[in-house]
Amino acid sequence: MAQSNIKVAVQKFGNFLSSMVMPNIGAFIAWGLITALFIPTGFFPNESLAKLVDPMVKYLLPLLIGYTGGKLVHDQRGGVVGVIATMGVIVGSDIPMFLGAMIMGPLGGYIIKKFDQFIEGKVKTGFEMLINNFSAGILGGILAILAFLGVSPAVDGFTGALVVGVDWMVAHGLLPLTSILIEPAKILFLNNAINHGILSPIGAEQIRTNGQSILLLLETNPGPGLGILLAYCFFGKGTAKQSAPGAAIIHFIGGIHEIYFPYVLMRPLLIIAAILGGMSGVFTFVLLGGGLQAVASPGSILAILAATPGNAGSYVANISGVLVAAIVSFIVGSLILKTGKQTEDLDEAARKMQEMKGKKSSVAGSFTKQQGEVPASVQKIVFACDAGMGSSAMGASLLRKKVKQADLNISVTNTAISNIPSDAQIVITQEELTPRAQNKVPDAYHISVDNFLSSPEYDKLIDQLKNDHTTSKAEEEKRVSAENNTDSNDSLLKEENVFVNQHFSSKEEAIRFAGSVLVKGGYVEENYVEAMIERDNMTSTYMGNDVAIPHGTEEAKKNVLRSGFTVIQVPEGVDFDGEKVRLIFGIAGKDGTHLEILSGIAITCSDMDNIEKMVHAKSAKELMAIIQSN
Repeated sequence: MAQSNIKVAVQKFGNFLSSMVMPNIGAFIAWGLITALFIPTGFFPNESLAKLVDPMVKYLLPLLIGYTGGKLVHDQRGGVVGVIATMGVIVGSDIPMFLGAMIMGPLGGYIIKKFDQFIEGKVKTGFEMLINNFSAGILGGILAILAFLGVSPAVDGFTGALVVGVDWMVAHGLLPLTSILIEPAKILFLNNAINHGILSPIGAEQIRTNGQSILLLLETNPGPGLGILLAYCFFGKGTAKQSAPGAAIIHFIGGIHEIYFPYVLMRPLLIIAAILGGMSGVFTFVLLGGGLQAVASPGSILAILAATPGNAGSYVANISGVLVAAIVSFIVGSLILKTGKQTEDLDEAARKMQEMKGKKSSVAGSFTKQQGEVPASVQKIVFACDAGMGSSAMGASLLRKKVKQADLNISVTNTAISNIPSDAQIVITQEELTPRAQNKVPDAYHISVDNFLSSPEYDKLIDQLKNDHTTSKAEEEKRVSAENNTDSNDSLLKEENVFVNQHFSSKEEAIRFAGSVLVKGGYVEENYVEAMIERDNMTSTYMGNDVAIPHGTEEAKKNVLRSGFTVIQVPEGVDFDGEKVRLIFGIAGKDGTHLEILSGIAITCSDMDNIEKMVHAKSAKELMAIIQSN
């Protein structure tokens, strides 16, 4: 158990480091292109434009990383304090402070977050702005000084030791051994910390002195992953073999290395192929004098060619290193696939990869099972979410209305994923939950949506169902009876639980506020609030149309005392994973007594005109009237 916990902690740490770098890849690309084009050894040497190179690598990139790191911890205020603190390590050193930014950015966000939690509820009305501004400035300034005096020298010393170590490895021909660390680190999502935190700063120094750096090829080489995917193309089985060619294109041309991680996770021995391929590629780079004159990010063959110094020898060296790595990993990977028993489940491997990453993967959708046609004679459609009380209930309400308008006698229900009935013919889930639903009922037709309130998939499904549908009279009567027996008591929506003109700095703050209302109202136990945070971290509770419906996990149902709602108006909006939310419906559902009012809210919120009316309501009574009138 302890070993598993350590593994999870390392994976989450790797994902956090990756999350600081990935949003800023465009800036790395801009710096790389300017460097490759205009430095003295570039394609179009230009002394004036080359002046952009040093300020970008010394100030722009670390500041962006520091801001992103702070924002990840405590939203906008965390980003501001994080970037102030990062300035201290930048000014205190002569080398690019990517690693220092990865330290000070999150630290700044953490310090201001703890300060805000400490003073919560203690600031007198009218002094909020004064306290907020001065606290950020004072704490940021203190951290910048500490970074300048302490962290910067420490990172300098650490980086200096790494430079000495790298030089020693190069001198003794041991640089290929770095693949033993780098290739497994990719699977743990530590690659960005290694690449941009360690290799890029040293590489930038080498570029300034030598015009190129081999270190920038160690992690970005797409050869090892390409070889593994090609091995699956020839010797894989089932879905893995069918999907491998497309994955190879995404990996090699698009530079998205995580596309091949599930293939390695299916057959862990393939990490040997990745390591040997990486070592062979690095050996070739060393032998032929390969290197880049700018960071290649992402690790695409196109990015590598763009950052290669403009001479024939460098192109030969870099292309050869990539090809050798691909050939070696292909040979080793093929032997592993041919000699071992293949029990491949690509969907399960993709799910494991997302768990390791700690959030939804941008490429995991590439692995989802191909759907056939909508089944004939559909009688049962099931919406499923983690708990079965919030997002799925709203989605089911909307589709049920469309089914009724289309005069289709089809049952539309909602449930938790763990309770999906075996006879469900069509299952609708949020995209990141689809693999779990497929494992539960593999024979059902699965539909993934990213917006429960206004997904185009609803109308598409209705059009398909109009052509062929039958439902038994008994089942339809059973469904109608169940709906009529649902408690429609409007007292679930109480004026004291409706809040207008609220402001939140983060989604966590907003969810905690909603949870505290439910606790004070006697609807849930205090543990339910943490379950609401956990549920949103698992799958975003953003429903579309500027609406979020935070609620607890399936396990937290035991903490629900009775059904209740809170409605929170946030006119300026609060960020929910990149989506602006202006209306928050906090939910506690017990025994289905909340479903009818939730159905009404879903239908109301499916119309953006109603959303605007609710957002601009001046009182709780006015907001409630809009909901109840629909």
